[in-house]
Amino acid sequence: MTETTTAQQFWDTFYDDRDSAAGKPNALLVREVASLTPGTALDLGCAEGADALWLAELGWQVTAADVSATALRRAETHAAAKGLTGRIDWQRHDLARSFPAGVFDLVSAQFLHSPVAASGERENILARAAKAVAPGGLLLVVGHAGWPSWLREPPADVHLPTTAEVLGSLDLEPGRWQVELEELLERELTGPEGESGVRKDNVLRIRRAR
Repeated sequence: MTETTTAQQFWDTFYDDRDSAAGKPNALLVREVASLTPGTALDLGCAEGADALWLAELGWQVTAADVSATALRRAETHAAAKGLTGRIDWQRHDLARSFPAGVFDLVSAQFLHSPVAASGERENILARAAKAVAPGGLLLVVGHAGWPSWLREPPADVHLPTTAEVLGSLDLEPGRWQVELEELLERELTGPEGESGVRKDNVLRIRRAR
């Protein structure tokens, strides 16, 4: 990776080097959203579409955005195979430079971390995400809060923000939002070489007033 590597170049290479697989939806998204009444949803950093497909199957009308053209092509194929083409609008965005139009009942940012993001980029994207939440709607931000336990030398120059730091960067209108959940949890995971371990993640669920 060089200093001139763009986000699209990085993530297209990432997916080109891997077999196509939509995978399973993020477990914390499922936990927080499964019981909600479907409406409109925005999935930021949708990758090959696992979250968007799951939401569409529940009845949500989904706008799904990612910077990688490769990932989006694969996501469209997965959606067609499930008969969900009409329920998902796939859009290519480098979210630091462009953003889907409209407001949504649910805006989901699941592990929106990138090794090629500039300083402050994630915070700016999440602030725009908050502005895309419709009155009465929900912003759900799930992020890593620590490195996997099997990683012996984690990057020293990468900061994983707390929920308090995320909240402080969102530029929320005073009195117009309610924090419904602010949680730090530790989950068991299996590493790339089959290692058993744990990783800390955090969940922030906030609702805009009607």
